[in-house]
Amino acid sequence: MLDIQFGQASDVGKVRTNNEDATGVFVPVSRRQARSHGYLFAVADGVGGLDLGEIAAARAISVLGEEFEKAEAGSALSVLLPRLIQRANAAVRHSTLEPQYSGKKMASTIVACAMRYDQAIVSHVGDSRCYLIRDGKAHQITEDHTWVNEQKKMGMISSAEVAVSTSRHMLVRSLGPEMIVSPDTSAITLRPGDIFVLCTDGLHDELDESEIAAIVTQKKSADELARELVTRAVEIDGGDNTTAMVIRVRSVEQMGMYRGRPYRLPS
Repeated sequence: MLDIQFGQASDVGKVRTNNEDATGVFVPVSRRQARSHGYLFAVADGVGGLDLGEIAAARAISVLGEEFEKAEAGSALSVLLPRLIQRANAAVRHSTLEPQYSGKKMASTIVACAMRYDQAIVSHVGDSRCYLIRDGKAHQITEDHTWVNEQKKMGMISSAEVAVSTSRHMLVRSLGPEMIVSPDTSAITLRPGDIFVLCTDGLHDELDESEIAAIVTQKKSADELARELVTRAVEIDGGDNTTAMVIRVRSVEQMGMYRGRPYRLPS
């Protein structure tokens, strides 16, 4: 049986007065639901340069969680998760049509991780990230949807220049501005001992992969690890809202597929 521990923490930082980050978790209530739906973890970061970033992030997380719970049992997570992010995008965009938000603009990033059996599906839009820490090393699963990252992929600027660019937070993809959004989606086969970190840019701007790995591989609870990540990032700078979610995989349920149906592999 898939066995997971998770914890989360968020801090408004030293400069801002409101927190535009949001988090959401879906935890199955039974073994049957663990196999039919699985777990869902998500972090969103409202775009601070617009009017209602906190509304956009909260709406995206709410829709994602509600739709995940209502999804058909046994849905392929690799198909379901990007489809639900598209629905979250539509919800954020539709919010600008509500009378109380008339004339306002809103947008949000999102990174989500769904887990079932021995598989994790990670889907994201924007520059909120997912890291996998395996065998003591952190690996960035997501790729930032930013202007400078596009320039880097084209060989126009270096990684060092990306880190110090004043345009490094300029998004080329986010929830809300466009009717259709294209999330990037990755699949990972889980191993016992894997640790996932979902975070906003307030954290990954300040902590590199080695620092993240050093913190989350300590023998502490997932909540303590999330708080330590956030506290450390805020100590370094604190100019932005900072959020982290830590997911520790304790055991997995290895499954095979036959004619589209999962079956348990012999241990």
